[in-house]
Amino acid sequence: MPLHLIKLAVGIDDVDHLRERQRSFREIKGNLHHRTRMTPRRKVEVLGGGSMYWVIRGSILVRQPIIALREDVDDEGRGVCIIELDDVHVLVRPTARRPFQGWRYLPADSAPPDMALASDASVDPAMPSEMRRELSRLGLI
Repeated sequence: MPLHLIKLAVGIDDVDHLRERQRSFREIKGNLHHRTRMTPRRKVEVLGGGSMYWVIRGSILVRQPIIALREDVDDEGRGVCIIELDDVHVLVRPTARRPFQGWRYLPADSAPPDMALASDASVDPAMPSEMRRELSRLGLI
């Protein structure tokens, strides 16, 4: 089973905003990636099919497959981890999540299902993200 990472998307309002922000980074940096201080020790498990699950405004809403993890050094000489992400944004069943710092491991059996695979037919992927988030917060989906 793959091991996933979960991260807060600070300052992001919805999935479209995340896509837009990442697009601007890709134009500047040349590829789609996320920089973090700590490198996952369980790298092999994460690279075995893991994804980055994004928490947006208190709910896990989307995931991106992780392509590579590599270590680098920032401008001040400190070690950083570059998490290279696939361009694909896969909507997942909205799942409430409390704030935390940094990233965390997310075991596959704890990860929310993709919207396309979700057994709850009442959740339409075309539903506005704000409505999905509010229904999830109320425990209705």
